[in-house]
Amino acid sequence: MSIFKHFFVILLLAGVTFGSSACSGQTAAPYAMASDTMLPTFLNDAPPKVRESYQFAMANPHDLETVPCYCGCGKMGHLSNLNCYIKDIDAAGKITFDDHASGCGICVDITQDVMRMKREGRSAKEIRTYIDGQYSGFGPSTNTPLPE
Repeated sequence: MSIFKHFFVILLLAGVTFGSSACSGQTAAPYAMASDTMLPTFLNDAPPKVRESYQFAMANPHDLETVPCYCGCGKMGHLSNLNCYIKDIDAAGKITFDDHASGCGICVDITQDVMRMKREGRSAKEIRTYIDGQYSGFGPSTNTPLPE
C-alpha cells in the first residue's frame, strides 16, 4: 500500500471530516478535510485559509501531488504543491510537516484553487491546466508529473 493510501486510512480512523452542510442546505464538498486538532502547533495563529489548506493537504495528498507549485520552492527540493505542506509520511502514518506554506501565499492560493475546482467537479487534468496557466508567470514550477 502506498504511503498516501496508508495515511488516508489512518486519517479516516482518526476523525477526518467530509465537508457537509446538511443543515444549511449547501452541497457537501467532494473531498475530506482533516480535523483541525491534527494541525501542527506552528499553525495555531495562522489565518483560517492557511489552516484549511493544511487540513486539505493532510486529507487529500493525492490531489496535490499532481499539482505543481510556482513559488520557486522547487529549489528547496519540493516536487509538488503537496510538499509545501508535508515533507514526509512514515510507514506508521506519522506526518512530518513543512512550514513553508504557512508563510507563502502562492502555495496556499494554489491549494485553494484546487479545492474550489474540486467542488466544481473539475478533473485532475482540468485543474492542472488551470494552475499551470494561472501561476506560471510567478516563477519556475516544481517538477511535477502530469496527472494521468
